[in-house]
Amino acid sequence: MIDPKLYQTMAVYNGWMTDKLYATCAQISDVERKADKGAFFKSIHSTLNHILFADRAWMTRFSSQVYEHKGMGVDIYSSFEDLRAAHLEMAGDIEAWARDLSPDWLALDLTWTSSDGTRTTTRPSWVLVTHMFNHQTHHRGQIGTLLSQMGHDIGVTDLPFMPAFTAN
Repeated sequence: MIDPKLYQTMAVYNGWMTDKLYATCAQISDVERKADKGAFFKSIHSTLNHILFADRAWMTRFSSQVYEHKGMGVDIYSSFEDLRAAHLEMAGDIEAWARDLSPDWLALDLTWTSSDGTRTTTRPSWVLVTHMFNHQTHHRGQIGTLLSQMGHDIGVTDLPFMPAFTAN
């Protein structure tokens, strides 16, 4: 059985890292954020939108809340500040949702339909929640690399060194 504390910790980590990422991205111009850097979603801005898209898609599947998105690879927000506000709000929603997780829910199978409506799949809920957090980390890492190449350092990203642990 999976302990929900794992996902509660990952939700706090997601909020911390989302805030750090946007703070660093705010140091560069909108033109730089939206420039094609050769990443899978081309720009930093579109990769940020993609992370939000995926979080909204998964949280719609996990909770009773329906979150707007425009589909894979389509920017939800063109304004950086609107994107930042929505993404930080989503991080807060994920933290709130994770606080109520139970081992029983995590053990259930979840059936969902892809965001484009082409396929239906069933997997254990714990696998899907793990995927959501892994997906966030993967794309934040891509953005961190792009920022580093531009001379910007996001700072410490290691889970054991987030303030929730170092404050103790």
